[in-house]
Amino acid sequence: MYNVLDYKIQKDGIADNTQAIADLIAKIEQEGGGTLYFPAGQYITGSIELKSNMTLYLDAGAEILASDDRAKYPFIDEKKIPGWDGVTKGAIITAFHAKNIAVIGRGKIDGRGYNWWHKSTDGTTRDGRPRTLQFFSCDNIRIDGITIVNSPMWTIHPVCSNNITIHGITIQNPWDSPNTDGINPESCSNVHISNCHIDVGDDCVTLKSGTQNDSYQRLKPCENITITNCTMVNGHGGVVIGSEMSGGVKNVTISNCVFYGTDRGIRIKTRRKRGGTVEDIRVNNIIMNDVFCPIVINGFYRCGAKPYELEELFTREKRPLAENTPTFQNIYISNVTARNCTSAACFMMGIPESPITGVSIENFVVDMKQGEVKPVQPAMAYGLPEMAKNGIKLYNVQDVMLKDIRIAVYDDNAVTIEDSQNVTIEFIMVRSTAKDKSAVSLKNVENAYISKGIGSCLAEDFAHMENCRQITIK
Repeated sequence: MYNVLDYKIQKDGIADNTQAIADLIAKIEQEGGGTLYFPAGQYITGSIELKSNMTLYLDAGAEILASDDRAKYPFIDEKKIPGWDGVTKGAIITAFHAKNIAVIGRGKIDGRGYNWWHKSTDGTTRDGRPRTLQFFSCDNIRIDGITIVNSPMWTIHPVCSNNITIHGITIQNPWDSPNTDGINPESCSNVHISNCHIDVGDDCVTLKSGTQNDSYQRLKPCENITITNCTMVNGHGGVVIGSEMSGGVKNVTISNCVFYGTDRGIRIKTRRKRGGTVEDIRVNNIIMNDVFCPIVINGFYRCGAKPYELEELFTREKRPLAENTPTFQNIYISNVTARNCTSAACFMMGIPESPITGVSIENFVVDMKQGEVKPVQPAMAYGLPEMAKNGIKLYNVQDVMLKDIRIAVYDDNAVTIEDSQNVTIEFIMVRSTAKDKSAVSLKNVENAYISKGIGSCLAEDFAHMENCRQITIK
Protein backbone atom coordinates (compact mmCIF):
# COMPACT_ATOMS: atom_id res chain seq x y z
CA MET A 1 0.00 0.00 0.00
CA TYR A 2 1.57 3.26 -1.18
CA ASN A 3 0.01 6.33 0.43
CA VAL A 4 0.41 9.08 -2.17
CA LEU A 5 0.92 11.72 0.52
CA ASP A 6 4.25 10.06 1.35
CA TYR A 7 5.51 10.68 -2.21
CA LYS A 8 5.26 14.46 -2.77
CA ILE A 9 1.69 14.26 -4.08
CA GLN A 10 -0.45 17.17 -2.89
CA LYS A 11 -4.13 16.99 -1.92
CA ASP A 12 -4.76 20.73 -1.92
CA GLY A 13 -6.65 20.89 -5.25
CA ILE A 14 -4.08 23.41 -6.55
CA ALA A 15 -0.74 21.69 -7.24
CA ASP A 16 -0.42 19.60 -10.40
CA ASN A 17 0.53 16.02 -9.48
CA THR A 18 0.92 14.49 -12.95
CA GLN A 19 4.66 13.89 -12.81
CA ALA A 20 4.70 12.91 -9.12
CA ILE A 21 2.05 10.25 -9.73
CA ALA A 22 3.97 8.96 -12.76
CA ASP A 23 7.12 8.70 -10.64
CA LEU A 24 5.29 6.75 -7.95
CA ILE A 25 3.79 4.39 -10.53
CA ALA A 26 7.28 3.73 -11.91
CA LYS A 27 8.45 2.85 -8.39
CA ILE A 28 5.46 0.54 -7.81
CA GLU A 29 6.06 -1.18 -11.16
CA GLN A 30 9.71 -1.75 -10.33
CA GLU A 31 8.73 -3.32 -7.02
CA GLY A 32 6.26 -5.71 -8.65
CA GLY A 33 2.93 -3.93 -8.10
CA GLY A 34 0.74 -2.65 -5.29
CA THR A 35 -1.98 -0.19 -4.36
CA LEU A 36 -1.80 3.52 -5.15
CA TYR A 37 -3.77 4.85 -2.17
CA PHE A 38 -5.42 8.31 -2.23
CA PRO A 39 -6.79 9.43 1.15
CA ALA A 40 -9.42 12.17 1.39
CA GLY A 41 -8.45 15.34 -0.47
CA GLN A 42 -8.42 16.87 -3.96
CA TYR A 43 -5.71 15.83 -6.40
CA ILE A 44 -5.06 17.68 -9.67
CA THR A 45 -3.56 15.47 -12.38
CA GLY A 46 -3.32 14.87 -16.09
CA SER A 47 -3.15 11.43 -17.68
CA ILE A 48 -2.27 8.55 -15.32
CA GLU A 49 -0.96 5.32 -16.89
CA LEU A 50 -1.38 2.25 -14.71
CA LYS A 51 0.87 -0.79 -15.10
CA SER A 52 0.26 -4.48 -14.39
CA ASN A 53 -0.65 -5.56 -10.86
CA MET A 54 -1.76 -2.10 -9.75
CA THR A 55 -4.82 -0.86 -7.90
CA LEU A 56 -5.75 2.81 -7.78
CA TYR A 57 -7.72 3.20 -4.53
CA LEU A 58 -9.77 6.33 -3.91
CA ASP A 59 -10.86 6.47 -0.30
CA ALA A 60 -14.10 8.19 0.73
CA GLY A 61 -13.56 11.92 0.32
CA ALA A 62 -10.73 11.52 -2.18
CA GLU A 63 -11.28 13.31 -5.48
CA ILE A 64 -9.17 13.27 -8.62
CA LEU A 65 -9.64 16.52 -10.55
CA ALA A 66 -8.64 16.38 -14.22
CA SER A 67 -6.10 19.04 -15.14
CA ASP A 68 -7.26 21.74 -17.53
CA ASP A 69 -3.79 21.79 -19.14
CA ARG A 70 -4.13 20.02 -22.51
CA ALA A 71 -0.43 19.26 -22.55
CA LYS A 72 -1.00 16.86 -19.66
CA TYR A 73 -2.88 14.52 -22.04
CA PRO A 74 -0.44 13.61 -24.83
CA PHE A 75 -1.81 11.84 -27.89
CA ILE A 76 -1.63 8.08 -27.59
CA ASP A 77 1.44 6.56 -29.22
CA GLU A 78 0.01 4.78 -32.27
CA LYS A 79 2.75 2.15 -31.98
CA LYS A 80 1.03 0.87 -28.82
CA ILE A 81 -2.22 0.19 -30.66
CA PRO A 82 -1.40 -0.15 -34.38
CA GLY A 83 -4.39 -0.08 -36.68
CA TRP A 84 -6.79 1.55 -34.23
CA ASP A 85 -9.14 3.97 -35.95
CA GLY A 86 -9.81 6.16 -32.91
CA VAL A 87 -6.51 7.78 -31.97
CA THR A 88 -7.07 10.45 -29.34
CA LYS A 89 -5.49 12.04 -26.29
CA GLY A 90 -4.53 9.83 -23.37
CA ALA A 91 -7.32 9.23 -20.87
CA ILE A 92 -7.35 10.57 -17.33
CA ILE A 93 -6.64 6.97 -16.22
CA THR A 94 -5.33 4.57 -18.85
CA ALA A 95 -3.38 1.36 -19.34
CA PHE A 96 -1.84 -0.56 -22.25
CA HIS A 97 -1.26 -4.33 -22.38
CA ALA A 98 -1.55 -4.56 -18.57
CA LYS A 99 -2.87 -7.34 -16.32
CA ASN A 100 -4.60 -7.28 -12.94
CA ILE A 101 -5.49 -3.60 -12.69
CA ALA A 102 -8.25 -1.92 -10.67
CA VAL A 103 -9.78 1.46 -9.91
CA ILE A 104 -11.80 1.11 -6.72
CA GLY A 105 -13.02 2.86 -3.58
CA ARG A 106 -15.70 5.33 -2.51
CA GLY A 107 -13.97 8.40 -3.94
CA LYS A 108 -14.66 10.47 -7.05
CA ILE A 109 -13.08 11.31 -10.40
CA ASP A 110 -14.14 14.67 -11.81
CA GLY A 111 -13.20 14.86 -15.49
CA ARG A 112 -14.08 18.57 -15.53
CA GLY A 113 -15.40 18.12 -19.04
CA TYR A 114 -16.55 21.73 -19.17
CA ASN A 115 -12.92 22.51 -20.05
CA TRP A 116 -13.34 20.42 -23.23
CA TRP A 117 -16.94 20.20 -24.38
CA HIS A 118 -17.04 23.46 -26.32
CA LYS A 119 -13.40 23.97 -27.28
CA SER A 120 -11.42 23.16 -30.43
CA THR A 121 -9.32 20.03 -30.82
CA ASP A 122 -5.84 21.60 -30.88
CA GLY A 123 -6.13 22.51 -34.55
CA THR A 124 -6.01 18.88 -35.67
CA THR A 125 -8.57 16.56 -37.20
CA ARG A 126 -8.19 14.16 -34.28
CA ASP A 127 -10.58 14.12 -31.38
CA GLY A 128 -8.90 16.18 -28.70
CA ARG A 129 -11.08 15.14 -25.76
CA PRO A 130 -9.73 12.46 -23.44
CA ARG A 131 -11.85 9.65 -22.04
CA THR A 132 -11.98 9.26 -18.26
CA LEU A 133 -10.95 5.58 -17.99
CA GLN A 134 -9.54 3.85 -21.09
CA PHE A 135 -7.76 0.50 -21.22
CA PHE A 136 -6.22 -1.17 -24.29
CA SER A 137 -5.51 -4.90 -24.60
CA CYS A 138 -5.67 -5.41 -20.85
CA ASP A 139 -6.66 -8.49 -18.89
CA ASN A 140 -8.47 -8.76 -15.57
CA ILE A 141 -9.83 -5.24 -14.95
CA ARG A 142 -11.97 -4.22 -11.97
CA ILE A 143 -13.76 -0.88 -11.50
CA ASP A 144 -15.73 -0.83 -8.27
CA GLY A 145 -17.57 1.65 -6.06
CA ILE A 146 -16.25 4.94 -7.45
CA THR A 147 -18.18 7.96 -8.71
CA ILE A 148 -17.28 9.64 -12.01
CA VAL A 149 -18.66 13.05 -13.01
CA ASN A 150 -18.23 15.49 -15.91
CA SER A 151 -16.36 13.17 -18.27
CA PRO A 152 -14.82 15.07 -21.21
CA MET A 153 -15.99 12.33 -23.58
CA TRP A 154 -16.76 8.60 -23.17
CA THR A 155 -16.50 7.77 -19.50
CA ILE A 156 -15.30 4.14 -19.27
CA HIS A 157 -13.81 2.72 -22.45
CA PRO A 158 -12.06 -0.67 -22.45
CA VAL A 159 -10.79 -1.74 -25.88
CA CYS A 160 -9.78 -5.27 -26.95
CA SER A 161 -9.61 -6.31 -23.29
CA ASN A 162 -10.70 -9.40 -21.39
CA ASN A 163 -12.35 -10.22 -18.06
CA ILE A 164 -13.75 -6.84 -17.01
CA THR A 165 -15.90 -6.27 -13.92
CA ILE A 166 -17.63 -2.91 -13.42
CA HIS A 167 -19.65 -2.94 -10.21
CA GLY A 168 -21.49 -0.47 -8.02
CA ILE A 169 -20.28 2.71 -9.68
CA THR A 170 -22.06 6.00 -10.32
CA ILE A 171 -21.59 8.05 -13.52
CA GLN A 172 -23.10 11.52 -13.73
CA ASN A 173 -22.50 13.70 -16.78
CA PRO A 174 -24.80 16.60 -17.71
CA TRP A 175 -27.68 15.54 -19.95
CA ASP A 176 -26.54 17.97 -22.67
CA SER A 177 -22.81 17.18 -22.55
CA PRO A 178 -21.65 15.93 -25.98
CA ASN A 179 -20.63 12.29 -26.50
CA THR A 180 -20.33 11.55 -22.79
CA ASP A 181 -21.36 7.90 -23.03
CA GLY A 182 -21.27 5.92 -19.80
CA ILE A 183 -19.65 2.51 -20.35
CA ASN A 184 -18.40 1.56 -23.84
CA PRO A 185 -16.68 -1.83 -24.13
CA GLU A 186 -15.24 -2.23 -27.64
CA SER A 187 -14.15 -5.66 -28.90
CA CYS A 188 -13.99 -6.92 -25.32
CA SER A 189 -14.69 -10.40 -23.93
CA ASN A 190 -16.20 -11.48 -20.63
CA VAL A 191 -17.58 -8.16 -19.39
CA HIS A 192 -19.71 -7.92 -16.24
CA ILE A 193 -21.60 -4.66 -15.54
CA SER A 194 -23.78 -4.67 -12.40
CA ASN A 195 -25.45 -2.45 -9.80
CA CYS A 196 -24.46 0.81 -11.50
CA HIS A 197 -26.26 4.15 -11.82
CA ILE A 198 -25.58 5.90 -15.13
CA ASP A 199 -26.86 9.39 -15.97
CA VAL A 200 -25.17 10.82 -19.07
CA GLY A 201 -25.39 12.99 -22.17
CA ASP A 202 -25.21 10.13 -24.70
CA ASP A 203 -25.71 6.36 -24.63
CA CYS A 204 -25.58 4.86 -21.13
CA VAL A 205 -23.99 1.51 -22.05
CA THR A 206 -22.78 0.80 -25.59
CA LEU A 207 -21.22 -2.36 -27.02
CA LYS A 208 -19.02 -1.85 -30.08
CA SER A 209 -16.39 -3.69 -32.14
CA GLY A 210 -14.72 -1.19 -34.45
CA THR A 211 -15.35 0.33 -37.85
CA GLN A 212 -14.66 -1.24 -41.22
CA ASN A 213 -11.32 0.63 -41.32
CA ASP A 214 -10.11 -0.51 -37.91
CA SER A 215 -7.72 -3.46 -38.18
CA TYR A 216 -7.00 -3.32 -34.44
CA GLN A 217 -10.60 -4.13 -33.48
CA ARG A 218 -12.69 -5.37 -36.33
CA LEU A 219 -11.54 -9.00 -36.26
CA LYS A 220 -12.35 -9.26 -32.53
CA PRO A 221 -16.00 -9.39 -31.47
CA CYS A 222 -17.49 -7.88 -28.34
CA GLU A 223 -18.77 -11.03 -26.64
CA ASN A 224 -19.93 -12.66 -23.43
CA ILE A 225 -21.42 -9.54 -21.84
CA THR A 226 -23.75 -9.36 -18.81
CA ILE A 227 -25.52 -6.14 -17.79
CA THR A 228 -27.75 -6.38 -14.72
CA ASN A 229 -29.35 -4.46 -11.84
CA CYS A 230 -28.57 -1.01 -13.27
CA THR A 231 -30.49 2.26 -13.42
CA MET A 232 -29.96 4.44 -16.50
CA VAL A 233 -31.15 8.03 -16.86
CA ASN A 234 -31.19 10.53 -19.74
CA GLY A 235 -28.80 9.85 -22.59
CA HIS A 236 -29.68 8.71 -26.10
CA GLY A 237 -30.10 5.04 -25.28
CA GLY A 238 -30.22 2.69 -22.31
CA VAL A 239 -28.23 -0.25 -23.67
CA VAL A 240 -26.96 0.21 -27.22
CA ILE A 241 -25.17 -2.03 -29.70
CA GLY A 242 -23.26 -0.31 -32.51
CA SER A 243 -22.99 1.49 -34.70
CA GLU A 244 -19.31 0.48 -34.88
CA MET A 245 -19.75 -3.32 -34.97
CA SER A 246 -17.52 -4.64 -37.75
CA GLY A 247 -16.13 -7.30 -35.42
CA GLY A 248 -19.60 -8.38 -34.33
CA VAL A 249 -21.41 -8.47 -30.98
CA LYS A 250 -22.66 -11.74 -29.48
CA ASN A 251 -23.69 -13.53 -26.32
CA VAL A 252 -25.19 -10.59 -24.43
CA THR A 253 -27.68 -10.64 -21.53
CA ILE A 254 -29.40 -7.51 -20.23
CA SER A 255 -31.63 -7.96 -17.16
CA ASN A 256 -33.30 -6.28 -14.19
CA CYS A 257 -32.67 -2.68 -15.27
CA VAL A 258 -34.63 0.57 -15.17
CA PHE A 259 -34.36 3.15 -17.97
CA TYR A 260 -35.76 6.66 -17.41
CA GLY A 261 -35.76 9.31 -20.14
CA THR A 262 -33.11 7.55 -22.24
CA ASP A 263 -34.57 8.56 -25.65
CA ARG A 264 -34.42 4.95 -26.85
CA GLY A 265 -34.30 1.90 -24.60
CA ILE A 266 -32.71 -1.17 -26.19
CA ARG A 267 -31.07 0.21 -29.32
CA ILE A 268 -29.16 -1.65 -32.04
CA LYS A 269 -27.79 0.48 -34.88
CA THR A 270 -25.63 -0.11 -37.93
CA ARG A 271 -25.52 0.42 -41.70
CA ARG A 272 -24.10 -1.09 -44.84
CA LYS A 273 -20.30 -1.48 -44.92
CA ARG A 274 -20.11 -1.72 -41.13
CA GLY A 275 -20.16 -5.50 -41.34
CA GLY A 276 -20.30 -7.75 -38.31
CA THR A 277 -23.04 -9.93 -36.86
CA VAL A 278 -25.19 -9.12 -33.84
CA GLU A 279 -26.47 -12.42 -32.47
CA ASP A 280 -27.67 -14.21 -29.37
CA ILE A 281 -28.91 -11.18 -27.45
CA ARG A 282 -31.28 -11.69 -24.50
CA VAL A 283 -33.17 -8.87 -22.76
CA ASN A 284 -35.35 -9.62 -19.71
CA ASN A 285 -37.09 -7.76 -16.88
CA ILE A 286 -36.74 -4.14 -17.98
CA ILE A 287 -38.79 -1.12 -16.86
CA MET A 288 -38.77 1.99 -19.07
CA ASN A 289 -40.40 5.37 -18.67
CA ASP A 290 -40.47 8.50 -20.81
CA VAL A 291 -38.55 7.16 -23.81
CA PHE A 292 -39.05 7.92 -27.50
CA CYS A 293 -39.04 4.26 -28.50
CA PRO A 294 -38.43 1.28 -26.17
CA ILE A 295 -36.92 -1.13 -28.73
CA VAL A 296 -35.01 -0.09 -31.86
CA ILE A 297 -33.10 -2.13 -34.45
CA ASN A 298 -31.94 0.19 -37.22
CA GLY A 299 -30.00 -0.96 -40.28
CA PHE A 300 -29.84 2.55 -41.76
CA TYR A 301 -28.09 4.53 -39.00
CA ARG A 302 -27.31 7.89 -40.53
CA CYS A 303 -24.55 9.46 -38.39
CA GLY A 304 -21.01 9.68 -39.72
CA ALA A 305 -21.76 8.83 -43.34
CA LYS A 306 -19.92 10.74 -46.07
CA PRO A 307 -22.01 12.64 -48.67
CA TYR A 308 -20.73 10.49 -51.55
CA GLU A 309 -21.85 7.32 -49.69
CA LEU A 310 -25.46 8.26 -49.10
CA GLU A 311 -27.08 6.49 -52.07
CA GLU A 312 -25.03 3.32 -51.62
CA LEU A 313 -25.57 3.09 -47.86
CA PHE A 314 -29.16 4.16 -47.51
CA THR A 315 -31.05 3.02 -50.58
CA ARG A 316 -34.11 0.95 -49.65
CA GLU A 317 -33.52 -1.23 -52.70
CA LYS A 318 -31.88 -4.63 -52.27
CA ARG A 319 -28.15 -4.63 -52.95
CA PRO A 320 -25.78 -7.56 -53.42
CA LEU A 321 -24.52 -9.18 -50.24
CA ALA A 322 -20.92 -8.33 -49.38
CA GLU A 323 -18.41 -9.30 -46.72
CA ASN A 324 -19.16 -6.08 -44.87
CA THR A 325 -22.97 -6.43 -44.92
CA PRO A 326 -24.19 -6.36 -41.29
CA THR A 327 -26.39 -9.13 -39.87
CA PHE A 328 -28.88 -9.24 -36.98
CA GLN A 329 -30.09 -12.61 -35.71
CA ASN A 330 -31.41 -14.41 -32.62
CA ILE A 331 -32.59 -11.53 -30.45
CA TYR A 332 -34.94 -12.41 -27.59
CA ILE A 333 -36.75 -9.74 -25.56
CA SER A 334 -39.14 -10.56 -22.71
CA ASN A 335 -40.88 -9.01 -19.71
CA VAL A 336 -40.51 -5.36 -20.70
CA THR A 337 -42.81 -2.60 -19.45
CA ALA A 338 -42.59 0.83 -21.09
CA ARG A 339 -44.75 3.80 -20.07
CA ASN A 340 -45.20 7.29 -21.54
CA CYS A 341 -43.49 6.48 -24.85
CA THR A 342 -43.75 9.27 -27.40
CA SER A 343 -42.60 8.17 -30.88
CA ALA A 344 -43.24 4.45 -31.52
CA ALA A 345 -43.78 1.37 -29.37
CA CYS A 346 -41.06 -0.56 -31.23
CA PHE A 347 -39.16 0.07 -34.46
CA MET A 348 -37.17 -2.43 -36.52
CA MET A 349 -35.87 -1.76 -40.03
CA GLY A 350 -33.65 -4.39 -41.57
CA ILE A 351 -31.54 -4.06 -44.68
CA PRO A 352 -33.42 -5.60 -47.65
CA GLU A 353 -30.54 -7.92 -48.57
CA SER A 354 -29.99 -8.83 -44.89
CA PRO A 355 -33.31 -8.89 -42.97
CA ILE A 356 -33.45 -8.92 -39.18
CA THR A 357 -33.85 -12.65 -38.46
CA GLY A 358 -35.01 -14.59 -35.43
CA VAL A 359 -36.57 -11.97 -33.16
CA SER A 360 -38.89 -12.80 -30.26
CA ILE A 361 -40.72 -10.19 -28.16
CA GLU A 362 -42.78 -11.72 -25.34
CA ASN A 363 -44.77 -10.17 -22.49
CA PHE A 364 -44.27 -6.63 -23.76
CA VAL A 365 -46.43 -3.97 -22.10
CA VAL A 366 -46.21 -0.55 -23.72
CA ASP A 367 -48.31 2.59 -23.29
CA MET A 368 -47.91 5.53 -25.60
CA LYS A 369 -48.09 8.91 -23.90
CA GLN A 370 -51.47 10.60 -23.89
CA GLY A 371 -52.03 14.19 -24.91
CA GLU A 372 -49.91 16.26 -27.27
CA VAL A 373 -46.32 15.11 -27.89
CA LYS A 374 -43.57 16.34 -30.18
CA PRO A 375 -43.02 14.02 -33.17
CA VAL A 376 -39.49 12.58 -33.39
CA GLN A 377 -37.78 9.81 -35.34
CA PRO A 378 -37.97 6.49 -33.46
CA ALA A 379 -34.57 5.66 -35.02
CA MET A 380 -31.93 7.92 -36.57
CA ALA A 381 -32.26 6.96 -40.24
CA TYR A 382 -32.33 8.93 -43.50
CA GLY A 383 -35.78 9.32 -44.99
CA LEU A 384 -37.57 8.15 -41.87
CA PRO A 385 -40.50 10.38 -40.93
CA GLU A 386 -40.97 11.74 -37.46
CA MET A 387 -43.62 9.87 -35.50
CA ALA A 388 -45.88 10.56 -32.56
CA LYS A 389 -47.61 7.83 -30.54
CA ASN A 390 -47.19 5.16 -33.23
CA GLY A 391 -47.40 1.43 -32.64
CA ILE A 392 -44.99 -1.43 -33.35
CA LYS A 393 -43.27 -0.96 -36.74
CA LEU A 394 -41.39 -3.85 -38.36
CA TYR A 395 -39.78 -3.67 -41.83
CA ASN A 396 -37.60 -6.32 -43.51
CA VAL A 397 -37.81 -8.91 -40.75
CA GLN A 398 -38.20 -12.67 -40.84
CA ASP A 399 -38.79 -15.49 -38.36
CA VAL A 400 -40.36 -13.07 -35.85
CA MET A 401 -42.67 -13.82 -32.92
CA LEU A 402 -44.74 -11.29 -30.97
CA LYS A 403 -46.43 -12.95 -27.98
CA ASP A 404 -48.47 -11.55 -25.09
CA ILE A 405 -48.38 -7.96 -26.28
CA ARG A 406 -50.37 -5.34 -24.38
CA ILE A 407 -50.29 -2.00 -26.15
CA ALA A 408 -52.05 1.33 -25.72
CA VAL A 409 -51.75 3.28 -28.97
CA TYR A 410 -53.48 6.38 -30.33
CA ASP A 411 -54.35 7.11 -33.95
CA ASP A 412 -52.20 4.31 -35.39
CA ASN A 413 -52.18 0.58 -36.04
CA ALA A 414 -51.02 -1.37 -33.02
CA VAL A 415 -48.68 -3.48 -35.20
CA THR A 416 -47.47 -2.65 -38.73
CA ILE A 417 -45.33 -5.19 -40.60
CA GLU A 418 -44.04 -4.75 -44.15
CA ASP A 419 -41.74 -6.62 -46.56
CA SER A 420 -41.34 -9.53 -44.17
CA GLN A 421 -41.63 -13.32 -43.88
CA ASN A 422 -42.54 -15.92 -41.27
CA VAL A 423 -44.35 -13.83 -38.66
CA THR A 424 -46.24 -15.13 -35.63
CA ILE A 425 -48.43 -12.97 -33.40
CA GLU A 426 -49.99 -14.75 -30.42
CA PHE A 427 -52.33 -12.86 -28.14
CA ILE A 428 -52.29 -9.12 -28.55
CA MET A 429 -54.37 -6.87 -26.31
CA VAL A 430 -54.91 -3.44 -27.83
CA ARG A 431 -56.26 -0.29 -26.27
CA SER A 432 -56.87 2.22 -29.04
CA THR A 433 -59.01 5.22 -29.90
CA ALA A 434 -58.63 5.01 -33.70
CA LYS A 435 -61.61 3.43 -35.48
CA ASP A 436 -59.99 3.74 -38.92
CA LYS A 437 -56.85 1.80 -37.90
CA SER A 438 -56.25 -1.91 -37.41
CA ALA A 439 -54.77 -3.96 -34.62
CA VAL A 440 -52.47 -5.58 -37.20
CA SER A 441 -51.55 -4.16 -40.61
CA LEU A 442 -49.58 -6.34 -43.05
CA LYS A 443 -48.09 -5.32 -46.39
CA ASN A 444 -45.93 -7.52 -48.61
CA VAL A 445 -45.85 -10.20 -45.92
CA GLU A 446 -45.51 -13.92 -46.66
CA ASN A 447 -46.42 -16.69 -44.23
CA ALA A 448 -47.93 -15.22 -41.06
CA TYR A 449 -49.98 -16.71 -38.23
CA ILE A 450 -52.04 -14.34 -36.07
CA SER A 451 -54.08 -15.14 -32.99
CA LYS A 452 -56.64 -12.37 -32.56
CA GLY A 453 -56.43 -11.95 -28.81
CA ILE A 454 -58.79 -9.63 -26.98
CA GLY A 455 -59.01 -6.03 -25.94
CA SER A 456 -60.79 -2.76 -26.49
CA CYS A 457 -59.50 -2.14 -29.98
CA LEU A 458 -62.08 0.08 -31.72
CA ALA A 459 -60.82 -0.66 -35.23
CA GLU A 460 -63.49 -1.92 -37.62
CA ASP A 461 -61.06 -4.56 -38.95
CA PHE A 462 -58.76 -6.47 -36.63
CA ALA A 463 -56.29 -7.04 -39.48
CA HIS A 464 -55.63 -5.15 -42.71
CA MET A 465 -53.66 -6.88 -45.46
CA GLU A 466 -52.14 -5.73 -48.73
CA ASN A 467 -50.27 -7.96 -51.17
CA CYS A 468 -49.84 -10.78 -48.64
CA ARG A 469 -49.60 -14.56 -49.03
CA GLN A 470 -50.24 -17.51 -46.73
CA ILE A 471 -51.80 -15.58 -43.85
CA THR A 472 -53.70 -17.43 -41.11
CA ILE A 473 -55.85 -15.53 -38.60
CA LYS A 474 -57.63 -17.37 -35.77
